[in-house]
Amino acid sequence: MKTMIDFLQQLAKNNNKEWFDAHKEEYQAAKKVFDEFAMDFMRGVELFDPRVHGLQLRDITYRIYRDLRFTQDKRPYKTWMGVYVCPKGKKSGMAGYYIHIEPDTNTYLLAAGLYNPEKVVVKSVREEIMLEGEHFNEALEKCKDFTLPWDEALKKVPKDYDEKDKYSDYYRLKTYTLHKPVTKRQITAKGFLKEALADLERCHDYNEILNCCYDYAYDENHELCF
Repeated sequence: MKTMIDFLQQLAKNNNKEWFDAHKEEYQAAKKVFDEFAMDFMRGVELFDPRVHGLQLRDITYRIYRDLRFTQDKRPYKTWMGVYVCPKGKKSGMAGYYIHIEPDTNTYLLAAGLYNPEKVVVKSVREEIMLEGEHFNEALEKCKDFTLPWDEALKKVPKDYDEKDKYSDYYRLKTYTLHKPVTKRQITAKGFLKEALADLERCHDYNEILNCCYDYAYDENHELCF
């Protein structure tokens, strides 16, 4: 992992095509390290979440090239690497398990849950909380050292939901992602993958609830079920 982190740190200082082309072999070496790590991570997740069975490397990792079409920031390369293991692959919109490594901003984290779900899925999750709030809360209790994005939540309970409900605060969430910061020292330690998988396995029940909500919101053709 140190090989990958060192390369990303240099790339952040030299984010241009000329430098990247001149250091292509270093990138390939760093990518090889991360790709092997990503596949080991996926196989580890597969042991406790059978929904992710059959994913390939392209389904769980991201290209280093940035999409410059709709941004004023024209730096050509991402200065982070991430691996996201979820049912049907990273573009499915389903809840999964994520590791993010961004040395330039000293951002290293584990994540689980749903990131920016579509409105119909948010509605389905809120209905689940309304009907099975105790179950939802119990699943979250297993992930105590992870945090929900309360800083992005609505200030008030949405009008279609009862603020007197026991778990009404969860209605305010717009995204259902859990985060746990880790350190560079942890990332580069020999036992990091095992520890990360143990942490994220505790989020399985939470993810399963969210993915059942996703399933309920859509049929197999991604049309509304209700």
